[in-house]
Amino acid sequence: MPEVRYGKAINRALYDAMTADPAVVVFGEDIAGAGGSFGVTRGLLDAFGPQRVRDTPISEATLLSAAVGAALSGLKPVVEIMFMDFITLGMDALVNQAAKARFMFGGQTSVPMVLRTPHGGGLAAGPQHSQCLEAWLAHVPGLKVVCPATVADAYGLLRSAIADPDPVIFIEHKALYARNGELPDAPPAVPIGRAAVARRGRDVTVVTYGAALYEALSAADRLAERDIQVEVVDLRSLQPWDAAAVLASLAHTHRLVVFHEAVTAYGPGAEIAARLGEIGFDELDAPILRVGAPFMPVPFAPQMEVAYRPAAHDLIVAVERVLA
Repeated sequence: MPEVRYGKAINRALYDAMTADPAVVVFGEDIAGAGGSFGVTRGLLDAFGPQRVRDTPISEATLLSAAVGAALSGLKPVVEIMFMDFITLGMDALVNQAAKARFMFGGQTSVPMVLRTPHGGGLAAGPQHSQCLEAWLAHVPGLKVVCPATVADAYGLLRSAIADPDPVIFIEHKALYARNGELPDAPPAVPIGRAAVARRGRDVTVVTYGAALYEALSAADRLAERDIQVEVVDLRSLQPWDAAAVLASLAHTHRLVVFHEAVTAYGPGAEIAARLGEIGFDELDAPILRVGAPFMPVPFAPQMEVAYRPAAHDLIVAVERVLA
């Protein structure tokens, strides 16, 4: 099975979707000639031409509004927002229009659009280019939110997102673009809303997603040296999320830690902990713990950013607490 980079898997998913369906179009800031800030859309302009691969002005509000209109008119736009932080400029089109159209028109229409955007730190890019805002979007009825960690899931979830009749937010961590992974010659689509068990264990369940998966697996490796077996569940989708898979894992291990790079306060982990507290209370042998970033903007200084971002050692401390 050939290995490709995460960014190349997204590129291939776009290429395959555009080849299969002429209604799929791609646009955003510098995504055509330049191939995007991280090179993910490189080559698509040459393959499909300027009618289907378009650079836009530097106006997130305009390009997201155009995407909603294009989707309502029969196209399937895939829009790139250069950094997740910049969705703030287009929230009206996303939250009040794209997410609401199916409901406001009685199911007579839908908005089959995808918003691709990178989140997270690791580049010392500062507080306006490093945020993880997925909890905002997962809170909005009418939006689906996915955050793949692996190469195969990046391809498979993007194909599912493009095929979905409703708006999907497709979140990519900057630190993953260069990561290699296996991708079959004929990759399958990955269903939205279904988690995957990335590692089996008996002692504690760690629920995570995106780039945090690899920190969780690193922590699990280190704990295994002490005969502590961690089961790692990769959510893949945040809205809808696979509560049944998490509950099944909890029923096996009886302890739960939620681990993500987003700020802990009101983060995705809060919803997961609250829901499992409701449906999995009888399975718990210890309180559910959350591990995430502190409640402050992402620091600019590289050393401070390293301290700010949750890492394997932070997760190990939490696992030790729930096992105590």
